[in-house]
Amino acid sequence: MSLVLSHGYFLADDPVEQKIMRPYPPLGLLSISAWLDRQGVVHEVIDNTFLTEPAFLARMDELRPRMVAFYVTLMTRKVVLRLIRQLRASALHAGIKVVLGGPDGRYNAADYLAHGVDLLVVGEGEETMATIAALPDADLADPAVLAGIPGLAYRAADGQAAFSPSRAHLPKLDELPVPARHRIDLSPYFRAWRGAHGQTSLNVSTQRGCPYSCSWCSRAVYGKSYRRRAADKVVAELAELTRLYQPDQFWFVDDVFTVNHRWLREFAEALDAAGLRIRYECITRADRMSPEVVELLARTGCIRVWIGAESGSQRILDSMNRQVTVEAATAMIRAASEAGIETGTFLMLGYPGEEEVDILNTLQYLKNARPDRYTVTLAYPIKGTELYSELSPHVTSPDFAEGSDRENRFPRTYSERYYAHALAYLTHEVAWDQEKNHLHPRALRLKLRAWRSRAGMLIARWQVPGRPDVRALSCSTTAPAGVAG
Repeated sequence: MSLVLSHGYFLADDPVEQKIMRPYPPLGLLSISAWLDRQGVVHEVIDNTFLTEPAFLARMDELRPRMVAFYVTLMTRKVVLRLIRQLRASALHAGIKVVLGGPDGRYNAADYLAHGVDLLVVGEGEETMATIAALPDADLADPAVLAGIPGLAYRAADGQAAFSPSRAHLPKLDELPVPARHRIDLSPYFRAWRGAHGQTSLNVSTQRGCPYSCSWCSRAVYGKSYRRRAADKVVAELAELTRLYQPDQFWFVDDVFTVNHRWLREFAEALDAAGLRIRYECITRADRMSPEVVELLARTGCIRVWIGAESGSQRILDSMNRQVTVEAATAMIRAASEAGIETGTFLMLGYPGEEEVDILNTLQYLKNARPDRYTVTLAYPIKGTELYSELSPHVTSPDFAEGSDRENRFPRTYSERYYAHALAYLTHEVAWDQEKNHLHPRALRLKLRAWRSRAGMLIARWQVPGRPDVRALSCSTTAPAGVAG
């Protein structure tokens, strides 16, 4: 076996996802696998989602590949590095070449190279991965050879991290083969979905990149590019997936599904022409929604749309370079709800410069918009983003091999204890607001919990003597708005 593609996500180690239970196949790896198949590169895909680390290592012992390529994110960094250490310690894998791809590599290349990685694929991986998979071992260790292959990070002759020229993005996504889903067993995904939700779901990509530039959003793989597959090609893939697997719904993984209204109309027409009826979930931005778009979403089978808001404070949205308004997000969520589409929204707390009034504005946004679902994240700066660059003098990070950018910390306006109370306050107050009878015992219990959390916010706020005024750290870049979610 010449090459194994794998990743560091193990569902058994993720208690949060075990409660949510919405696992999806690794589309990025399967896209590269399909490209390698086209190029005649012999390889295997080990999907770790439903495996354990010992099971992965046992499979590697059976295959004994000369090269292993991991897809790595900030969430899987620690696990991937642990797997690499175990492979390096095994005599069965002496001399194995370790390659990484994915969003966590570009801005952490030096650290990864110092932790046992031989090469990093920077940017889109199909062409670069096919090229290095065909190289003999001697060339894989020759900096002069590697310098001539676009899209790589490697060790230079002096041992320092070096980058070859950037690889141009694939201009026409329609020329890519569809992800090689046949390479992995999809039945565990379907069993997990049925057990938790009584239905099945599959993920599909129609685009790459995003034309926006949120200050907190990483663009490590696709940069600021935006490319999309033809609508009829997408529908052909959906029809084939329906024939093969009969999923109850689809999840479009695109950053902004409704970014191109002409494409959305073509998508509706292609579905009609194929006689295909689907159900799906997607993400978008309020400024790329309109009454016509809502109608098109309903017509094409959208059952849930997530509209990124990030904050209910216009001041904070402006500091994020979102170029959307709270009013627009509220209006589009209400419009989608009225059209019978379930709605969701994304929110952050603790963004630089955020004050209590901004959190209260976020609460009011939730009450006014009334989304069916919402998620709240404590803001953290990801290396390579505008937010990280601005905060970098103040950022403290965990040990590279033991943490991730999710643990990056900076001097927020309030303590983390305060934000824990704020999250609880939002949750209980919104749940109370949604109760039809505010005097029902259940509603009264929610209100009591909300008051308790509100009191916790006030106490935690004044328990931080001499807290830093981080308003001076708020973003001032004039880059255009960013992606939803």
